[in-house]
Amino acid sequence: MAIRQIRYLEDPILRKKSREITDINDRIKTLLDDMVETMYKSEGVGLAAPQVGILRKAVVIDVGEGLLKLVNPEILEVEGENIDFEGCLSIPGSSGKVIRPERVKVKYLDIDGNEKIIEGTGLLARALCHEIDHLDGILFIDKMIEEE
Repeated sequence: MAIRQIRYLEDPILRKKSREITDINDRIKTLLDDMVETMYKSEGVGLAAPQVGILRKAVVIDVGEGLLKLVNPEILEVEGENIDFEGCLSIPGSSGKVIRPERVKVKYLDIDGNEKIIEGTGLLARALCHEIDHLDGILFIDKMIEEE
């Protein structure tokens, strides 16, 4: 595993759409492992592949409920509303209030290619939405309603 270079706000790759992963091979597994190591080293709770310069649909999240590695995540359902502060490893020193769903249901592939569904509430729901937004070139500052 290796620490990857995090891309920052000025990097145009953060505004591009990621491509679907069609084959979960060793390169993708290494990418996910590197993303986990990079996320932990940077003390984040989530990281999307574009944040390390790779335009593929891969996300890692750990909000304290266990590590998640999601390939091709897709939001199926949202419910409720939650307003809270967010930050981003790609925009250090910036945070603000963002409206997110209170609960989300997300379909994804695990590292073995099995389709899974996860339901998240609170911080997990927020992290899932935040990281999936990255895959579409959307940053939290685009949805921010109040800066801290």
